[in-house]
Amino acid sequence: MKVIISAGGTGGHIYPALAIAKKIRQKDPSSQILYIGTSNRMEKDIVPKEGFKFIGIKVEGLRRSLSFKNIKSVVLFLNAILRCKKIIKKFKPDVVVGVGGYVSAPVVYAAHKLGIKCCIHEQNSILGITNKFASKFADKIFVSFKSSVTALKQNQKVIYTGNPCGEIAIKAAPAKKEEYGLSPNKKLVLIVMGSLGSKVINEKMKHILTLFNNKDYEVMFVTGKNYYDEYKKIKYTSNIKVVAYVNNMVSLLKKTDCLVSRAGASTLSEIASLNVPTILVPSPYVTENHQYKNAMDLVSNDAALILEEKDLKGDILLRMVEKILNDKVFTNKLKKNLKKFEMVNSASVIYDEIVKLVGDKSERSS
Repeated sequence: MKVIISAGGTGGHIYPALAIAKKIRQKDPSSQILYIGTSNRMEKDIVPKEGFKFIGIKVEGLRRSLSFKNIKSVVLFLNAILRCKKIIKKFKPDVVVGVGGYVSAPVVYAAHKLGIKCCIHEQNSILGITNKFASKFADKIFVSFKSSVTALKQNQKVIYTGNPCGEIAIKAAPAKKEEYGLSPNKKLVLIVMGSLGSKVINEKMKHILTLFNNKDYEVMFVTGKNYYDEYKKIKYTSNIKVVAYVNNMVSLLKKTDCLVSRAGASTLSEIASLNVPTILVPSPYVTENHQYKNAMDLVSNDAALILEEKDLKGDILLRMVEKILNDKVFTNKLKKNLKKFEMVNSASVIYDEIVKLVGDKSERSS
């Protein structure tokens, strides 16, 4: 099977795309996979390291406000379609899979125009701008949340698959807490707001962390690389550890008793798969407030707690954290309800659906 996969811009798109690619390679070692991403974003470095052929194209998203820069974006988009058509004609894929980020739009559109079967995967509870566009040309729409199926009016093209990052999380080896300077015998509260961190959260956490001084559990706060230097002169007690970044976060999640996190789609799939009790602090700065909607999918089912950024204060966070750490009945209820969102074989489901689609094509051509 020959497959083109396209996604880019952020890890929230790239890592699910790579999970799908790896599953295809695992299930069909003879498969040929080509990854199309942007030529100037993080996928250009990440994807080749994973052993996949990569082609970068020049494309950028439209600005939401009126801007002359949108003229350039449109020109790049039209040029990207022409480039993608050439790539597709040369590679001759059986199927194209778009996993989000604006780079996937011209790829899916070009494939559709050339008569190639297309699938898209949406990580969030609502379709992003790119996938709203691409859904018009897709033969199958894979979604990460059951609520998305209802929201899309039970469209026959829509298939609930979950997020393939959850399947990867299950297979990850648990971390050794000692390697992070943590005690193996104390409960761990992990606070992380994405790989780059958040300016607003970091300003608030400078004081909030002092409320956790001398507790009988440990708190690790991940500042993000942009903000770590601001904390070097601040002294906290030994149970508090401040770091810039954590490699292999999923492995550490397996040793986490309470997580405080943004509500990105991949994170939610990981905590559901690993049953990590979580306080979600959705980013209010994302498109269509989709992190809040992601979070409410869990919160409305008593599978997580929510604390909006505007309400983030030390005493409130402290009470919520200690509720999770100390109230076993409450915490077990969260874990039980998280299991309802668990999708342990997401990548495998997506692979099977892709095979069905390619099979349909083969039957018609025979």
